[in-house]
Parts: sequence; C-alpha cells; structure tokens
Amino acid sequence: MSNFSVQSIGKVCNNENGTFIEVDKEYIPALQALEGYSHINVLWWFSDCDNIGSRSVLQTEQPYKGAPEVMGTFATRSPERPNPIALTAARIIRIDFEKGIIQVAFIDANDNTPLLDIKPYTPSFDRVDTPGVPAWCSHWPKSTEESGYFNWEEVFNF
Repeated sequence: MSNFSVQSIGKVCNNENGTFIEVDKEYIPALQALEGYSHINVLWWFSDCDNIGSRSVLQTEQPYKGAPEVMGTFATRSPERPNPIALTAARIIRIDFEKGIIQVAFIDANDNTPLLDIKPYTPSFDRVDTPGVPAWCSHWPKSTEESGYFNWEEVFNF
C-alpha cells in the first residue's frame, strides 16, 4: 500500500457575497486559458470529516429513503470515507485572473474547505448521455441545475 502527499492549492469561500474558489498565489498561473469553460470540476477535501472515525466508515444504514437497508460508502456521496475527497461540478460565474478567484454558482463545501484541484468540465470526458441509477433514486434530478429546485429533505434519512 502506498501513501500519497497531497497539498491544498487554495480554499473554498462561502460568504454573504457568494461562493468562491480562491487559488493560492503560486497557483494563479494554472488558471490561464480557463475562460470560455462554463463549468469546472472541483476536487476538495472533506476536512470536517478527516478523522479516524470518519475514515473507518465503510457502510452506513439507509441514508436515503427507499435505498437498500445498508449501503457501502462507495455507493453514497457521504463525506465519511477512507479518503475524504469530494468532487463537485460547479458553474463558473466569473474569474478574476489577477486575484486567483473563481466565483461559482454553488459548491457543497463549507467555508475554508481545502481545495485539491480544478479541472475544466468537458462533455467528452465528463458527460454520460444515459447514466444508469438504481430504481430507488431514479426520481432524483437529472442535472445540477434541476438539483437546485429539488426538495432534498424528502430524500435523506438524516
């Protein structure tokens, strides 16, 4: 088994002014040519769940209504996982290339969450035309845009 070294390249900022990806100064050159993309894939660290207990969770009891009684962590979007890495596709609102700030429409990360990487969303690599999902979640929204209007409280058991 190998260990890896990962370092933060910035942080997520959620405040009254909106949601922002702030890239550390030394990584600002990596933003070059990002303009023109409508979305980015943001990899971030579930820092609030980076502990032995959360990293040990491999199964959970029915986190979603109608789901199997027990689900493996890899079948969920839970922050409790062996490596607390998260992925969010985020719509870009604007980019400040001088300050290294990307304003995004939404990201499901807390304020000051460590940023691991940014990749441009490209349909040829990231989009699946007809994804398959289990029947118990087939009524969930079909896009991130629709998710913003969906009542998720009716889905979760927590």
